[in-house]
Amino acid sequence: MNAVVSMMMFVSVLVPAKGWFAPGQPINITVKAPDAAELRIVLADFTNRQIDELEEELIVKGEQTIDAWKLLPEGTTSGTYILYAVPKDSARKDFAGTPLVINIRQDKRQGAPIDAMVVKVSPLCYVAMTTDKGPMTLAFYYDVAPHTVANFLELTAGGFYDGLTFHRIVPDFVVQGGDPRGDGSGGPGYMIDAEFNTRPHNPGVLSMARSGDPNEAGGAMPRSDFANSAGSQFFICLDYENTQQLDRRYTAFGKVVAGMETVAAIAAEKVADPQLGRPATPPKILKAEVRPVTAEDNPYMEIFSDVTGPSLIPQ
Repeated sequence: MNAVVSMMMFVSVLVPAKGWFAPGQPINITVKAPDAAELRIVLADFTNRQIDELEEELIVKGEQTIDAWKLLPEGTTSGTYILYAVPKDSARKDFAGTPLVINIRQDKRQGAPIDAMVVKVSPLCYVAMTTDKGPMTLAFYYDVAPHTVANFLELTAGGFYDGLTFHRIVPDFVVQGGDPRGDGSGGPGYMIDAEFNTRPHNPGVLSMARSGDPNEAGGAMPRSDFANSAGSQFFICLDYENTQQLDRRYTAFGKVVAGMETVAAIAAEKVADPQLGRPATPPKILKAEVRPVTAEDNPYMEIFSDVTGPSLIPQ
């Protein structure tokens, strides 16, 4: 079980048996209803549309273990779903504990079977980042960039970003941070594969910095060595008129859902070296914390409505 799962488990009434499941294994989730209350189990896709494949509502009382495979649409081989528990007579938005993200992954290698290869189960989390320019709240695209999201959450949970700076500021384009060296050359000591996707690089969108391929100047896609060179550095988009060129070429993995005034304050910092975007006084990340989503603390409604068209707001 990964560090983020184990750290967040205590706030959830949905407790997975482990963090990874093979396709032939039941996805066992223990439901722990507080005070023997009756809970309605809801499965939704990542736009928060409820999956209506069950013949009848699944109601759990007390403590009971369920197999999430049985809740998924028949024949499911991939996809990202959200599982949560709602007091029987409450609205969906008033769920209990922390929802779980169920990410069913296929083998992407050429010629591989289309069946599910592995299933990852983790709590739905966000990041509260405090900077010397103010706070911001970050929510994530678990569905299109699961590896990138997991990497960012693991680094955050380990305190990686605490004390680092926004070392690059390009007005009306991006602000960039996450480099332990503070000069644009550093990272966590490893690289992660690209997860280019269709999410536009709109203002507030989080995306991963990577090495630029000289061939891109002619319009070519980055070669694999350059595409798969991200690590810990991320940037926040400012103006889509200038950042739309990054679509499908950089890994968009989340969004600032609160605190864009903080982003604006970072972007307004005086730049000492315009060519490199080096600020005179680099704004600092004071603290970044992984927090579990709860009904009282849920920044994901903007993400759900931002994903692919209109989504169902929990009723």
